[in-house]
This record gives sequence, C-alpha cells and structure tokens, in this order.
Amino acid sequence: MKMCTRQICFILAVYTAVTKVILYPTLLALQSGRDLLFSALIDFLVVGVIVWAVSFLCSKTDKTLFKLIEDNVGNICARIVYGVFAAFFMLATIVPLFEQKSYTHAIFYDTVQSLIVFIPFFFFAIYASSKGFKNIGRCADICLPLFIVSMLFIFIMSVGEIKPNSFLPMLKTPLDKVFFGSLSTLHCFVEPCWLLMFMGHFKYKKGDSAKITLSYAAGAAVTLFTLFVFYGIYGDTAMSRHFAISKISLFFPAIEMLGRMDLLALYILEAVMLFALVLNVQLAVHCIEKCTGYDNSAVLSLAVNGVLLALLVVFESKFHSILDVYRQWMWIVFAVFAIVMPVLVWLFPRRKKR
Repeated sequence: MKMCTRQICFILAVYTAVTKVILYPTLLALQSGRDLLFSALIDFLVVGVIVWAVSFLCSKTDKTLFKLIEDNVGNICARIVYGVFAAFFMLATIVPLFEQKSYTHAIFYDTVQSLIVFIPFFFFAIYASSKGFKNIGRCADICLPLFIVSMLFIFIMSVGEIKPNSFLPMLKTPLDKVFFGSLSTLHCFVEPCWLLMFMGHFKYKKGDSAKITLSYAAGAAVTLFTLFVFYGIYGDTAMSRHFAISKISLFFPAIEMLGRMDLLALYILEAVMLFALVLNVQLAVHCIEKCTGYDNSAVLSLAVNGVLLALLVVFESKFHSILDVYRQWMWIVFAVFAIVMPVLVWLFPRRKKR
C-alpha cells in the first residue's frame, strides 16, 4: 500500500484547516455576518458525514475507485469518470491558486510584481505532481508539526483581542443568507474527493473510519476557532478584511515593540498551504494518468501545471470576477462531486475484503 491511515488523518486534519484560513472567513462574514459560524457548521456537518461514508466504504472493499467503477460498468466508463475528476481537481485549484498568489504578494513581497513572486510555486508543483501517493503521505507527515507550531503561535497572539460581544445578537441573520453562506463557500470543500482517490491506496484497519472522521472534525474545529477569533476581533468590519490568518495577530501588544514577529509563523504556515494547494494538482495528474493510460507522470505534471500557469497569466486581473462565479454558481459542481458522487459510489456492488 502507498499510504497509511495516519497520513490520511494528517491530511484531513491539516489541509482541511489551511485551505480555509485566507479568504474563507471573509467570504462567510460578507454573506452571513455575525452568524458566520452557523454557515460554516452546516458545511462541516454535511461534508463530515460524507467523509465518514467514504472512509467507511473503504472497510467494505480494498479496490481503488477506478477498479470499483471498472469492475461494475467497464473500463471506458472508469476512464471517463477519472477524466471528469481530473477536470474537477483543476477547477478546485483555480481559486486557491489565485488566493495564494494574492496572499503571498500582499503579506510577504508587496514590493515585487505578484506574478513574478508566485511563478516559483510551479517549479515545486511540477516536481511534486510527478510523484505518487507515497509522496502525498510523506508530505502530510512533514506538515503536521509545522501546522501545529504555527497555528498555536498565531492563536496565542490573537485570543486576547477577541471581543465576544461582536457575535451579539446571534441568529438575527435571515436563514436564507445563512444557508447561502454555506452554499457560496462550498468550493472550499473538496475533502470527500481526496478520500475517493485514496481508496485502495491504504490498508484499512478496524476503527479507521472513526479515526479519519475525527481527524476531519479536528480540522473543522481549528477552522471554526479561526472564524471565531477573526470575527471576534474585527466584528462587522470582518467582511472587508482580506487574508484572515495574517490579520488576527496584528493587535498583539508586543508587536509594537518587537515588530511583526508573527511573520515567522505565517512563513511556516505558508509552506503547509503550498503542500495543501499542490494536492489537488497531484490528484489531477493521477486522474489523467488513469484516464489516458499514459504513465509518464512527469510529462502530465508539466502539462497540468502549464495550463494552470496559463490561466493565472490570462486571468491575473480577473480574480474577483472568478470568485463571484464560484460563489454564485460553482457550488453546484462542488456539491455534485463532493456530496452526490461519493454517495453514488455506495451503489456499486462490492466484494467483501478478504
């Protein structure tokens, strides 16, 4: 097997959180106001159930998703499904890619042209995406301690500035806005699709579905706490504060004397964010490889990253328009892939594991 349960747990705990600490809090604040925690909780509960369902499915079969589809509806259909998934993972990369470009430019290198700053990411992505599932698991092992240290440091600097009355009065936001807050940010939730791709690539042991689901819950808890800290500090102005994770430590008293010491934690956290960002690219390359039968992952990695770089160049000044499209309409696509398709996989007959 190419991965172990521990690594999958790390991915769900760490990557779930780091993919939702830049613009996700701002988008929720814009839509749901002081009730943003309820919008987030709806998404995490729904997706958490799907994560459990997919992880529990792994206890019923040791086949990969490709093999499961192939055995039930044929090789051609399996190739088509994986081709569609490849397109989906590339779609799921677009907003985080622009998000990371804007974030790294604004926080770390604001005197250098943003595209120049971010191009080195593609050298890393081309290399990482040419590797297999073992590489994905090893990266998760590296990211966990970095994530814990950096987030603890940022939270310690932030919690003293929370104003709990920022959330009062609660439950005054119209329900339609709360629910649309959940829908409009569904493009941030890809975790069930990761698990579908991991099927058959790790050896399931008794109790693993509980471990995986609890790990996802841990990532959700970190995200919810980030939302609590962010809105607790900024209140009704949170909707205009971009790059949430870099903003919540700004009011730490010692910063005035010692400078932006929080930047060290943000640099460390940025490394984890890049590993999380490249995961979707790695899975897109894997899906194309299975779809086409072409086993030169280095060439496929170069092609996928070339397309993403081209999109970044062409639409460099259109990020807000792209984000609006994702918020207004793309939740439908993400609901199909992250919620509906994992449920449909359960309909396939499965041979019991030996």
